[in-house]
Amino acid sequence: MANRRSFDDETPYARRGRLTEHERARLAALREDAYEPEIPGDRYSTWDTGERGPRPYPDWLVTELAAVDTELGVLKAGKEADVHLLRRGLPDGSRACLLAAKRYRSNEHRQFHRDASYLEGRRMRRSRETRAMANRTSFGRNLIAEQWAVAEFGYLCRLWTVGLPVPYPVQRNGTELLLEFLGEEDGTAAPRLEQLRPDADELESLWFQARRALELLAGEGLAHGDLSPYNVLVHRGRLVLIDLPQVVDLFANPAGPEFLARDAANLARWFTARGLDVDVPSLTSELSERAGLR
Repeated sequence: MANRRSFDDETPYARRGRLTEHERARLAALREDAYEPEIPGDRYSTWDTGERGPRPYPDWLVTELAAVDTELGVLKAGKEADVHLLRRGLPDGSRACLLAAKRYRSNEHRQFHRDASYLEGRRMRRSRETRAMANRTSFGRNLIAEQWAVAEFGYLCRLWTVGLPVPYPVQRNGTELLLEFLGEEDGTAAPRLEQLRPDADELESLWFQARRALELLAGEGLAHGDLSPYNVLVHRGRLVLIDLPQVVDLFANPAGPEFLARDAANLARWFTARGLDVDVPSLTSELSERAGLR
């Protein structure tokens, strides 16, 4: 009698029919891993995703989707957000630009010092989300981070459009803002107003620009909300306002006039300490009138 093959010797049963969804996803992931191309940077350009800044786009901005983004280091570490230096350029090196990537950190928002008074008058989300933000749950902290990113990007777009001296807002993706980098080609950031020791002529020029910025803000019915020499950059003689997630609507926020007066006083104090004669009460009165508060 011929020897029969044992059950263990049988060729494994070949399954027929359609792949399950799980198996299809597994094979797709294997294909992606096998053919993942190497890129000369940390990621491909995210220009095709998220929310973009106002048109017309500046000539210096690299908008080609073939571009890659390369991290160059941290420019500033803060309580609510970190600012990184990013190079966006084409792989062949023909075009490139430097960007400031501001990334809000949700896990740090338990003590976000700008939550309460600055949010007065702003449209809030659904009650469930409002409770989550108030209780600082993990979900709520993520919402807070995104809320500030959305607010800052929106105000930057608005202020850029009306001619305020602010960085050009390139795009927003979630809690990351990509902004015009104010500095030199080697990555050296523009100094803050607080760091400068200007001569008399430079001081006059900077105050003229600062006052004009305050007037334009007031004309829009807004106050910076946290203005100080630390939130002002000076790039090649040009004064630029930064850090604007807490911009205050002077009419919707009951404390709007107080924020306006505080911004004017904070900025004027730096100039008066360096010998410039600034009449703060008169300045505040003029700004209030320009805003339509009187």
